[in-house]
Amino acid sequence: MSAMFLTNGAIFANLVPRFPELKTELALSNTAYGVVVAAFPVGALVAGLTAGAVIRTLTSARTAVLCTVGIAVLVFAAGSSTTPILLAALLFGGGACDAITDVAQNTHGLRVQRAYGRSIINSMHAVWSVGAVIGAGMAAAAIALHVPIGVHLGVSAVVFASVALAAYPFLLKGKDQADAATADAGTAGRPGWRIAGALLLLVLIAIGGAVVEDAGSSWAALYLGGLGAPGAIAALGYVGLLGAQTVGRVAGDRMVDRFGERAVVRGGGLLVAVGMGLALAVPTVPGTIAGFAAAGIGAATSIPAAMHAADRLPGLRPGAGLTALAWLMRLGFVGAPPLVGIVSDAAGLRVGLLIVPIAGLAIAAAAGALSPRRQPVR
Repeated sequence: MSAMFLTNGAIFANLVPRFPELKTELALSNTAYGVVVAAFPVGALVAGLTAGAVIRTLTSARTAVLCTVGIAVLVFAAGSSTTPILLAALLFGGGACDAITDVAQNTHGLRVQRAYGRSIINSMHAVWSVGAVIGAGMAAAAIALHVPIGVHLGVSAVVFASVALAAYPFLLKGKDQADAATADAGTAGRPGWRIAGALLLLVLIAIGGAVVEDAGSSWAALYLGGLGAPGAIAALGYVGLLGAQTVGRVAGDRMVDRFGERAVVRGGGLLVAVGMGLALAVPTVPGTIAGFAAAGIGAATSIPAAMHAADRLPGLRPGAGLTALAWLMRLGFVGAPPLVGIVSDAAGLRVGLLIVPIAGLAIAAAAGALSPRRQPVR
């Protein structure tokens, strides 16, 4: 299962540090660039609600593998785009595959977690972050060595699609069975409006995490370039965010076991706000990389915690809470790039990136929807 999370993180991360090249080649303004890169989360938003039906038809294992191969092919094609419309269309398709893969691999991962009998979901997301670090590192190396984008993304597609296909025989077999025991007995019997309210707060936490990730993927390289960093150094903003996020997720399961999801996510949200706020207040290349790293470690457990809690909401069909949250979370990925682009064209990218500390405060405020203690998985 870890291989699936790794490939999902690595494939798109190979493209992200090369976005500035595509922006320059296609002569895009900040607003146009924000709209184009938003095509990826728009595709995810459009396709996200179909994930449950696809998984029920193919199983989570087959769905994750097939859609991972689809992402690899579409990202490779996106790197060779010659017009903004073609780039947006290919990103749209990649986002659609990514949304279905996301739900499939988390469904399968939670199935594995139930078999283990203890929390491991943060560690799985840590492997996703490792994959993203590998992908971003490959891109930074390709930029430094002047490897053409088509060659670089072609190699990436072949390598990670092959890893996904090789992992398939080791995934759990059979249909994905509902586990009624995953519902939190402490929330049983709550009125429907309270369940809906809890889901909305969980969505806010997940969107906050999505906004932080998107700021690193869509804008870190551009902002650092504006501060005078060369291309290979500018890529370190995203690498720093992902590297710190990996550390946070590796430690996440133990921290949640000790302090509870609520305290860990709330503290992380405050770290996002303070770390990135200071980086924007005093703009330097090393300070900005450190600020993105602080944001990465602060938001590390927000999305896994929200997914875990949504999957356990009572009164919903099995998997319905996770599917709804994964779909609504995409609103953050859809809305953030155009919003940052519009603000940046009007007041500068430094002001546009204030969305990151604001997202951190939102995560901290909504963390009350999470459990104050570790929930048993059996």
